[in-house]
Amino acid sequence: MINLKQIEANPDLYKEGLINRGLEPQIVDELIKAAIEKRQLMTVTQAMRNNHKKLSDSFRELKRDNKDTTQLEINIRLLKESIEEKERTIGTIETQLTTWSYLMPNTPHKSVPFGKKEKDNKIVSVYGEPKKFNFQAKEHFDLGEKLGIIDFDRATKTTGARFAFLKGMGATLERALIQFMMDTHSNNHGYTEMIPPFIVNTKSLLGTGQFPKFTGDVFHLANTEYYLIPTAEVPVTNYYSDEILKEDQLPQSFCAYSPCFRSEAGSAGKDTKGLIRQHQFDKVELMTFCHPQNSYEVHENLTAHAEKILQLLELPYRKALLCTGDMGFGSAKTYDLEVWLPGQNTYREISSCSNFEDFQARRANIRFKPQDGGKPQFVHTLNGSGLAVGRTLVALLENGQQEDGTIILPDVLKPYLGGRNIIK
Repeated sequence: MINLKQIEANPDLYKEGLINRGLEPQIVDELIKAAIEKRQLMTVTQAMRNNHKKLSDSFRELKRDNKDTTQLEINIRLLKESIEEKERTIGTIETQLTTWSYLMPNTPHKSVPFGKKEKDNKIVSVYGEPKKFNFQAKEHFDLGEKLGIIDFDRATKTTGARFAFLKGMGATLERALIQFMMDTHSNNHGYTEMIPPFIVNTKSLLGTGQFPKFTGDVFHLANTEYYLIPTAEVPVTNYYSDEILKEDQLPQSFCAYSPCFRSEAGSAGKDTKGLIRQHQFDKVELMTFCHPQNSYEVHENLTAHAEKILQLLELPYRKALLCTGDMGFGSAKTYDLEVWLPGQNTYREISSCSNFEDFQARRANIRFKPQDGGKPQFVHTLNGSGLAVGRTLVALLENGQQEDGTIILPDVLKPYLGGRNIIK
């Protein structure tokens, strides 16, 4: 959520932010106009309340002296009706301001490159060389089905499109990757392990920015206010909603495993085969609450922690700084990690690491009390995939494939696979 006072103090900054995202800036003027109108109405209404009080005092005096109060009663009633009408107008404006505030995206950080689409993103670094084979590389769905470790057809029968059964070494590898990622982040990177609820309420989705803009992207549980989580970001970010932390409690970092559920609205025809764009997938999420002064240092560290998983798994990847037009709604700055998939002969996103600054903290009301005794301030929130487990499995299958159809897995996973590193 955007701070309305800051918008009024520096409207051009927010207009520029909207223009850089490819959006119309008029909402800034509309917000300011509505805020001014609200303040003017509140001033007039308060004066009317003061007058109503004086008239009520006069009424009681006349009544006590047995004098005629007929006209005064009419005046009091008309004034009360006028006050109520003004209060309804103020309420309508407040609702509109809240709605606009929830729909206004975060302002990009000054270091974010200007651009409209994915092609305008900036490649920051490249790790490893894309795998070259002396045979035609296959895509993961062909490899998985031939090895008998992925079954899409029976998942379509039991549930529908964009679901899959993992079985045998497919299921074992998925489980191994979750444990490997959680162990690495908790033991080596200082995150506290967390398994959150997989169902959240409307308020939590408002807090992280999924609602009201992206209501069509989540699965709603019928006849309830509950929704399946699109990512662990939602419950973990709201862990401290409506709370005030102490400054010396910051930063706090969590690594959270969860399944994720997404309707994939608007993705018709995209990645219809395979595990890249499923309605249900596993993910390990990294989440940090930190002091505003440190958030961009934390952002670099969090991204490096996600990168470390790719490095340990010996997967080639590149890091991209997203441009203003390709960033998420609530993000101030985002790095995407894109893993090399030889079957597709391209890089694909496997992690998105973002600094939201105080955007989510305002919506979820997460603050900290400074040690010097000053007023509570909003924390900064950051998160990123550490990593998307299904896409990691995809990358391991495609990068580890051999000409005979077997898969060689990195040695770092052996302890999680009972000493095995071959799928055949």
